[in-house]
Amino acid sequence: MLTALIGFAVMLIGFFLGVPLGIVLFTVGFFGFAFVHPAGLTAAAAMAGQQILGLTLDFQFAVLPLFILMGAFVNHAALSDDLYDVAHRWLGHYRGGLALATIAACAGFASICGSSLATAATMARVAVPSMRRYHYADSLSTGTVAAGGALGMLVPPSGALIVYGLLTEQDIVKLFLAAILPVFVSIAVYFGVVQVVTLVNPKAGPRAERPSWGTRWRSLYKVWGVLTLFALIMGGITFGVFTVTEAGGIGATGALTLAILRRKMSWRIFYESLVEAATTTAMVFTVIFGALVLNQFVNISGMSEGVLAFIQKLDATPFEVILIIMAFYVVLGMFIEGFALIFLTVPIFVPIVAALGFDLTWWGIVLVVVVEMSVLHPPLGLNIFVLKSLLPEVPLKQIYWGVIPFWMGDFVRLGLILAFPALALYLPRLLLR
Repeated sequence: MLTALIGFAVMLIGFFLGVPLGIVLFTVGFFGFAFVHPAGLTAAAAMAGQQILGLTLDFQFAVLPLFILMGAFVNHAALSDDLYDVAHRWLGHYRGGLALATIAACAGFASICGSSLATAATMARVAVPSMRRYHYADSLSTGTVAAGGALGMLVPPSGALIVYGLLTEQDIVKLFLAAILPVFVSIAVYFGVVQVVTLVNPKAGPRAERPSWGTRWRSLYKVWGVLTLFALIMGGITFGVFTVTEAGGIGATGALTLAILRRKMSWRIFYESLVEAATTTAMVFTVIFGALVLNQFVNISGMSEGVLAFIQKLDATPFEVILIIMAFYVVLGMFIEGFALIFLTVPIFVPIVAALGFDLTWWGIVLVVVVEMSVLHPPLGLNIFVLKSLLPEVPLKQIYWGVIPFWMGDFVRLGLILAFPALALYLPRLLLR
């Protein structure tokens, strides 16, 4: 237990010093395992080789690079412009309507992109200029884009859910289905936040002109590609037409086809998309390998059992333990974001949650929701700094003020999913009997 605590202290120091996450995870896991195991470095080398080889030979692991490639093709197809235009036509005439449209467009774009940062960066270029044209407050505009971008971690096909499924050996199909209702809950909560903000300050989100019903219906043709791609992937997975891995290949092919049909693809762009996907995949693979090695160190060190024994001494109910873990995530999320938080904490908390009798599919959704909050967390929320880099003229203070209402709304949606597990478990139980 003490060895594990020292290892995690070293890991956090390395992380804050800027050492690449994958290297930190692997180094601490490898040498920690060698220190604890009687066979030392020999056992650590065998364990690390077995973990890496086992994962690279797992065909399910191919799903991650394929969905990353799909996201690269989607970015180049410029589908975000059409998504925002359609959402604007349907919602723009309401109070705060352009902010509502931005959230809806972010959810749509995330469904075929799967990345929080890519969604926030793309929609910042599309949505913020439009909202400025209608005299929206920069705080509401940037807060909406940052929060809408965070949905990219939860909306299927979510890279975060894929990584969680691989690390915990959970069914990725179940995780995708479990995320659908929480996504709609998230959108509804964010819509509510926009309505509260514009009720308090109507000038922050004035109404746009109301288009005719004919204009609205005619605009829907622009999103046929997105809807078809999403329906193809989720429908095929749900009804067993193809596996998740095959869905990744079909999704990448579909996104490439859309880019070609929209005349947004050339050999140069195709090459850049492949390089972008390969680079991102290599970075993610490195971190996952490190996380698996760290996981073995945590298991052999007895840290999970020690933490569970400590929690049992608190005489807390299982649900109170979950609340304690959530508080830990909220605090840690102020300093560590997104995937790093998943890789660092899954080895510790998943065995505890499983020992307490909770469904690990439900926990995967809870985990991703609370990790989503980290990209909005002051002071180090990653989406905040993405927006600042893209909109240097907007003061950082304004972005913070815009994000805070959505961050508070995150506690509402997290509370709903904690209080009503059926939000995550109903669809998997209904469709995967």
